[in-house]
Amino acid sequence: MAGADGLRARVRADVAARVPVDRREAESVDRFLELYDQLTAPFDVGADPVHVTASGIVVGPRGVLLHEHKRLGIWLQPGGHIDPGETPWEAARRETREETGIDGRFADTGPDGTPPLRHVDVHLGGRGHTHLDLRYLIDGGVADPVPPPGESQAVGWFDWESAIEIADDGLRGALIALRS
Repeated sequence: MAGADGLRARVRADVAARVPVDRREAESVDRFLELYDQLTAPFDVGADPVHVTASGIVVGPRGVLLHEHKRLGIWLQPGGHIDPGETPWEAARRETREETGIDGRFADTGPDGTPPLRHVDVHLGGRGHTHLDLRYLIDGGVADPVPPPGESQAVGWFDWESAIEIADDGLRGALIALRS
């Protein structure tokens, strides 16, 4: 991947190639591509209120790891903004580690060593932002979450049925597809 332009093209190609798991993801893929193509700096949170974010869908023998978002009060996968010079998949691992204390690894990687994109969701992110969220599958092993101070302390492993039941609508379809 050759720098920012290569990353930009790679992300667009990955999103365009997604086979959506449900109607919400299909709408999100279309919306992502529409908005993404209009952005001059899609990974820069400060450049536009619409920007790309990254998340880790963390799974393991204990089920699915979710945390209750501090401000929104909904159960989600860990994720957040992409730091300068970081790829979305690197951000997904970093955010997982920062928010849960679990240093997971990607569940699988492609021939070039990067993980496949597993889900796309476009949603309001608070403060007038729109998040174009890219989601990657992370193997969290069996470790207990240990979120640091300042992060949501409501973090835990849920069996698949419970995770699907309490997950945010934007995550539920991905969990149903992954459980299959």
